[in-house]
Amino acid sequence: MSEPATVDTPLKKLVGDKTAKALATHLDLHTAGDLVYHFPRRYDERGEHTDIRSLDVGEQVTVLAQVQRTAVRPMRQRRGNLLEVTVGDGSGGVLTLTFFGNQAWRERELRPGRWGLFAGKVTEFRGKRQLNGPEYVLLGEGGDGEAAVSDEIEEFAGALIPVYPAAAAVPTWVIARCVRVVLDTFTPPDDPLPGTVRASRKLVGLGTALTEIHRPSSKEELHRARRRLKWDEAFAVQLTLVQRKHRAADWPARPRPARSGGLLDAFDARLPYELTAGQRDVGVEIAADLAEPHPMHRLLQGEVGSGKTVVALRAMLQVVDAGGQAALLAPTEVLAAQHYRGMLDLLGPLGRAGELGSAEHATRVELVTGSLGAAARRRALGEVASGAAGIVLGTHALLYEGVDFADLGLVVVDEQHRFGVEQRDALRSKADQPPHVLVMTATPIPRTVAMTVYGDLEVSTLSQLPRGRSPIASHVVPAAEKPAYLDRAWRRLREEVTAGHQAYVVCPRIGEGPASDEEPPPVDDNGRRPPLAVTEVAPLLAEGPLHGLRIGVLHGRLPADEKDAVMRSFAAGDLDVLVATTVIEVGVDVPNATVMIVLDADRFGVSQLHQLRGRVGRGSAAGLCLLVSEAAEGSSARERLDAVASTSDGFKLAELDLEQRREGDVLGATQSGHRSHLRLLSLKRDTELIRDARAEAITLVEDDPELTRNPALAASVAALVDEDRAEYLEKG
Repeated sequence: MSEPATVDTPLKKLVGDKTAKALATHLDLHTAGDLVYHFPRRYDERGEHTDIRSLDVGEQVTVLAQVQRTAVRPMRQRRGNLLEVTVGDGSGGVLTLTFFGNQAWRERELRPGRWGLFAGKVTEFRGKRQLNGPEYVLLGEGGDGEAAVSDEIEEFAGALIPVYPAAAAVPTWVIARCVRVVLDTFTPPDDPLPGTVRASRKLVGLGTALTEIHRPSSKEELHRARRRLKWDEAFAVQLTLVQRKHRAADWPARPRPARSGGLLDAFDARLPYELTAGQRDVGVEIAADLAEPHPMHRLLQGEVGSGKTVVALRAMLQVVDAGGQAALLAPTEVLAAQHYRGMLDLLGPLGRAGELGSAEHATRVELVTGSLGAAARRRALGEVASGAAGIVLGTHALLYEGVDFADLGLVVVDEQHRFGVEQRDALRSKADQPPHVLVMTATPIPRTVAMTVYGDLEVSTLSQLPRGRSPIASHVVPAAEKPAYLDRAWRRLREEVTAGHQAYVVCPRIGEGPASDEEPPPVDDNGRRPPLAVTEVAPLLAEGPLHGLRIGVLHGRLPADEKDAVMRSFAAGDLDVLVATTVIEVGVDVPNATVMIVLDADRFGVSQLHQLRGRVGRGSAAGLCLLVSEAAEGSSARERLDAVASTSDGFKLAELDLEQRREGDVLGATQSGHRSHLRLLSLKRDTELIRDARAEAITLVEDDPELTRNPALAASVAALVDEDRAEYLEKG
């Protein structure tokens, strides 16, 4: 009898060296625990088909389908025959599999009527869907009743057939066979979930859940297994967040209470417009947080143009009134410079201490970026170190050694999704005591995401747009189907310029030269043409549909002073059209810009498109955003664009974005650089379960803050929310 396997048993002891090496190399699975927690992506049911028509080109898939017909024909370029096999789902969706060489045995095996799992990469050739590099395993009985003779058939004895996240070199049936070998000797760990929680929430035991998720005896048992394992994931994250919030209540911080008659009151008195009700309410929440003896940790979310910057500036002035300094970290030099100019304009004499005509209690505003000259940098750093600069704005250059603050009391992080946690934490560490932290984002966050990723932050939302902001109309321009619509788009842009307005043209790529963070790779794996590039599109527009207009170019590879000069020219009205990459995505504020044309719009994400179109309609004239795409009608890319065009509600779009993105991206796997350990939990579908897990976590942490009386649970949390993930949540 073989030795029992535990979560730590190396796979090579169980499945052999060759298979273990393939699992490690292609799927990062090394131990029995890794494999047992490599859950099926879905379950096919005998007699039910995979919807082949819904597959996206470029996808690596496994489909349950039936052989419809086979055909043998001679190869044109060399001797021998090729075998073409057509498999279908019974509803009109078909895939072609091609096998080269004389393989009569395969033709005998792949007889019409036989069912199988077919794996490969979906490609398209002359309008026909194909499986590139096809692999397959046949199931059950042959078309004439003859039993299939596959080693893998035992893995699919039940009615529900597990389909695993796989790789070309390790198809799903190989994974299923390995899972069976491991489960035959696997001893699950002691169940770490407290019995009271298990009973009150009607959850099955861990061992049962791990068996049933791989080899479900029924749909009901599979549902119970998935619910238990989702609970473990949600509970681990919520315990981590609740523990963090509990500890944060004990952190010391210097209170920064509001002061009557100070800079903030003077600023409010000189504001040329009235704050919205939302801005006032959020301001009250932040002012109360800043007066507390433990650090504020607040997320401020609001639509593009909802007035977050003014709310942040008022918080910064409260801290300066209390004797501290405030720093704002922006993701790009363009945005940092824009914040700098905007805040100087808003503050007027209040932000020019030491200058002629400054107010009596004025402070100084300093800009620190990587492109500052040596003399200007020395002067700025001196102002920051002495405390004379109460407000400091900058990019990641603020994080470098040599940037020292006299008394950093507040850190404002703009567009936090652009920064890694290490960068944010580096700025926070420049204070003697933990500073107050305000995180801002213009990408609305669904409630479940906020609860799961930002569960230790207080969340404030600005949903009201300031007076004077104009609506933005958005339309999809199907360039491939209706080229005349694209011609009309360029004429529409010219009409806006003739009326005295300005326009943006956005491209996904810069052009020749090394790739940048702001652009996708030039060619995708499916042979589509390269995304359109700024440096190639701008001259074509200048010679063609936009001939005679004043066109500027802006992208991340330009020197900082050149970027700033282009942006100033556009803001001053010296340019009619700005052809740019996503460098304009955040913070660029030109009220006279009324139209934006996004080329290859399907190459951008939902949130990115929403951010981009927020650059128009910022003045009294209505905004227009035209999303140009060659994506076919009915494709997922086109549906995504239609959804963006149909609503300006950022929260609806955020829900859509959540549906379409991999959960691991949303939950920070990209920040930690590791595979997300949250494999089953869906932030959209499992809202109620997440809420229940949070309630149980609060109860447990109040009674046992460090889980010292629940060591098995503490170890389970550490395994699910690994060190990098915990650090991501911890730094927030």
